[in-house]
Amino acid sequence: MVKTAVVILNWNGKNFLSLYLPILIQNTLNTDSEIIIADNNSKDDSIAFLNTNYPQIRQIILDQNYGFAGGYNKALNQIEAEYFVLLNSDVEVTPNWLNPLIQLLDSDSSVAAVMPKILSYSTKDEFEYAGAAGGFIDKYGYPFCRGRILGSIEKDHGQYNDIKEVFWATGACFVVRAELFKKLGGFDDDFFAHMEEIDLCWRLKNLGYKIVYCSYSTVYHVGGGTLPNTNPFKLYLNFRNNLFLLYKNLPKERFFITLLSRMLLDGISAILFLAKFSFSSFMAVLKAHLHFYKSLKQLRLKRKNLIEQTVKTTHPEILQESIVFSYFVKKKKVFDKLSF
Repeated sequence: MVKTAVVILNWNGKNFLSLYLPILIQNTLNTDSEIIIADNNSKDDSIAFLNTNYPQIRQIILDQNYGFAGGYNKALNQIEAEYFVLLNSDVEVTPNWLNPLIQLLDSDSSVAAVMPKILSYSTKDEFEYAGAAGGFIDKYGYPFCRGRILGSIEKDHGQYNDIKEVFWATGACFVVRAELFKKLGGFDDDFFAHMEEIDLCWRLKNLGYKIVYCSYSTVYHVGGGTLPNTNPFKLYLNFRNNLFLLYKNLPKERFFITLLSRMLLDGISAILFLAKFSFSSFMAVLKAHLHFYKSLKQLRLKRKNLIEQTVKTTHPEILQESIVFSYFVKKKKVFDKLSF
């Protein structure tokens, strides 16, 4: 059994593999690790490309597209390692990217998962939208990052060159203890894609573990490689999964008021989409809520099981105000201006 399994979940990503896989191989040499490609039933010629150019790399071929959550769950169930590295196919790693992350996990058993600094591939002195220098959420479940609040992205001036406990690690690139990942049942398959990593990290934190950002490792992320931010399906997943996330993980004392507030805020968003004649976006929010209501029976059971395991319910990495209000009204557009 290798110590670390670096697993790329591929879906129609032959172009990304051709660009970034050679760099990954070059910069992962001389480590106790194995690179594995799990294919989510790609319809391009990803498999033929790998067979021809990288026959030495292990492949796990899935029979359909199970999404990010289900795809990784099915792949990682077939892998034995101490640590799982989940790495997007559109990520360019740098020399010595892996060792600082593994060393941090080796040195502190209370850390469940760790992520590197994520910079933009296209603008390498800027943080990347999905992860940046570590993820956080506000009291209503809206995610944001050190280095990226809503649409404002900071340049990297070394302001986040540190090791810091965060609320969530991005699915674009993070390392998680395999034992804990499997103990929790991995990602929630029902999420399909988007926010499943926030849900996993919240569950880990409720068990008393830490999620940590480590700036001594840097990667560059293209971002939006599968679905663009304007895609109605992506919008639907984000609204639906955020409700799933809150329902499952909120502590008892904040459950009803937070969930009700979030649903009202979603309603305002839907009205604004309609006012802008963005009917596809309006329908995405509506469908998200309808699916949420249909899923309540399953969500109640999941919540009950999670509450029974929870040992910690308060987390200082949750901003106790609205990030939207703070951004637009208080004009706090960089992380260091926020008051936790």
